[in-house]
Amino acid sequence: MTAAARPSASACPACAAVPAAEALAAPAAQAAPLMLSLPTAHCAVCMSTVERGLGAVPGVRSARVNLTLKRVSVEAEPEVTADQLIAVLDGLGYEAHELDAGSLNTTETDRRGRDLLMRLGVAGFAMMNVMILSIAVWSGAEAETRDMFHWLSAAIALPTVVFAGQPFFRNAWVALRAGRLGMDVPITLAILLAAGLSLYETIEGGRHAYFDAAVSLTFFLLAGRYLDFRTRAVARSAAEELAALEVPRASRLQDGDEVTVPIAELRVGDLVRVRPGARMPADGVVTEGRSELDRSLLTGESLPVPAGPGSTVSAGEVNLTGPLTLRVTAAGRDSALQRMADLVAVAESGRNRYTSLADRAARIYAPGVHLLSLAAFLGWLWVSGGDVRLAVNIAVAVLIITCPCALGLAVPAVVTAASGRLFRRGLLIKDGTALERLAEVDTVVFDKTGTLTMGTPVLRNLHDHSRADLEIAAALAGASAHPLARALADAAAAEGVGPAPLSDLREVPGRGIEGLWQGRRVRLGRAEWLGAEPVAATATWLDTGEGAPRAFTFADRLRPGAEAAVAALKAQGKRVLLISGDTEASVADLAARLGIAEWTAGALPKQKAARVAALAGQGARVLMVGDGLNDTAALAAAHVSISPASALDAARVASDIVLLGQDMAPIAEAAQVARRAVRRIKENFGVSLAYNLIAVPVAILGLATPLAAALAMSASSITVSLNALRLR
Repeated sequence: MTAAARPSASACPACAAVPAAEALAAPAAQAAPLMLSLPTAHCAVCMSTVERGLGAVPGVRSARVNLTLKRVSVEAEPEVTADQLIAVLDGLGYEAHELDAGSLNTTETDRRGRDLLMRLGVAGFAMMNVMILSIAVWSGAEAETRDMFHWLSAAIALPTVVFAGQPFFRNAWVALRAGRLGMDVPITLAILLAAGLSLYETIEGGRHAYFDAAVSLTFFLLAGRYLDFRTRAVARSAAEELAALEVPRASRLQDGDEVTVPIAELRVGDLVRVRPGARMPADGVVTEGRSELDRSLLTGESLPVPAGPGSTVSAGEVNLTGPLTLRVTAAGRDSALQRMADLVAVAESGRNRYTSLADRAARIYAPGVHLLSLAAFLGWLWVSGGDVRLAVNIAVAVLIITCPCALGLAVPAVVTAASGRLFRRGLLIKDGTALERLAEVDTVVFDKTGTLTMGTPVLRNLHDHSRADLEIAAALAGASAHPLARALADAAAAEGVGPAPLSDLREVPGRGIEGLWQGRRVRLGRAEWLGAEPVAATATWLDTGEGAPRAFTFADRLRPGAEAAVAALKAQGKRVLLISGDTEASVADLAARLGIAEWTAGALPKQKAARVAALAGQGARVLMVGDGLNDTAALAAAHVSISPASALDAARVASDIVLLGQDMAPIAEAAQVARRAVRRIKENFGVSLAYNLIAVPVAILGLATPLAAALAMSASSITVSLNALRLR
């Protein structure tokens, strides 16, 4: 994915599944539709413009835009390529990026979501009907009339409990088979005992049945489970959208012809053609061609490096100026990417030991619930002289009143509210415990290139050059795709400088570009090509044949909000560090601009991860913010991590939070929201504890029926949900 890519997050797993389902349903003879993301599409006019524009392309059968996902699905003849369609959309004024349809298969996620929502709907409908029937009993119905209403309630509640409670029953069974007590064990016991006791009372003609309690329990607990699922599902679908921007293909040379194959099919010794602007699909050695490579996402070094026959390249590097042919030396699991993945796996093993607040509470809560209920049963069995019916009633009331419904809602309700707020600010929470870990952060480590900076250069000394030099430089730069040339051309255009009339323009891969001006050869490129003395700053040189070559110097463009984010984090009392693989001069310059006192230059991936681990060893809770392959191990080793949407897929996978836009300012806000979210979670636990301190003695003393216990439990759940909504 290019640094300019700005994907939009998918907020609807059901919609995300549609294109994949269509692809699966397509006839075998028909190619799967081309998928393109449209980050800037936002209205019906955009939809009609895109569909009409693509429909006019020869070979395109149909084009359908999904505004919810900001995506277009195109059915076309095999000869129509994604690059052609992207060029057409660019002409229409729409940014577009190809998506890998195979990475967008959210069918299983969609199925689970619909299953939970269906069970929640059934439980809610049944709860309302059973409550209506219960009103008649509460109003004083007696004898046969009361029994009839009880049997009607049983006919609604029992099938509902069996159907809607299955997620809890399955989890409880798995926990018991593993010899442990999870949160779903007391939940299952409470539901089954409430339903079973109600059926017993109905058969015996008792005055009270608690089918409404059983169904209410099921409904509120399913609501908490669905809230938790939706939070995770949105993160998964958006993460899949981001991952789909990486299209894993390579052009392999076979008998002199280029054949497009999946990267997984590359083997050692294969010859691969890599065109300008493309990423290296595997590790290899250049056999033909000259160019320059952008290694910023791997090493953090922003200055392109030359490549020619014999040069070693690594998967993920970007070819800038000329076509290259390379012989594969390592692919798949043997590549440098896999070695990086091994580092990430080691680092993640430490972070995965983190236990969430809910899990820690459950370890104490679950056994406590069972012990209280058992104590109530045995106590009343002894006090009542062996009245099993009374003892069971009170034990069920205790189990229901202590049922961890509020506890089950405490975390997902807060996480959903906080995640929604941060999503609107451009931050996608991928991991369920990320907010809790972010709230504990006291140290922030930033990468440089592509993180604090955009990874794109900006001209610094434009006004140091004459108008004639600027016009010649603009003409030369306009004929090149090199990042420094593009920055020079853009800066000249912004100043109203037009290009000089040059002829015979040609690019010399790995060196620069040259042409003829007034019969003289003029050149723009590397210092050694022009015989100039290199300078410490990033620079390109202009030689007009008059005087010594002149340097155009560049600085990396700051990412919007970088200064504000660093300042805000420091104001929060956090220690801020800059660790980069870039040169010492550029890192020192950026650190001075942002006011970061602690910085390290020339850091290799292992060194970054080791530094983060060393900080953790000193007791620091580290937030790592990075975007490149050289950051993945450090991202995984950190207590919590953030990567921009423009980062490589490996970096996004290793991170807990994805910054969807360019602005970095929301990072500081996220730290504040995380602290507030953890406070709300603890407040919810406090509400649950206070509720139990009051309600449990009442239930143990036999002063609460199972129905009253269910109503009290529902009140605590609603209180917890309302408290969570304060975050919005």
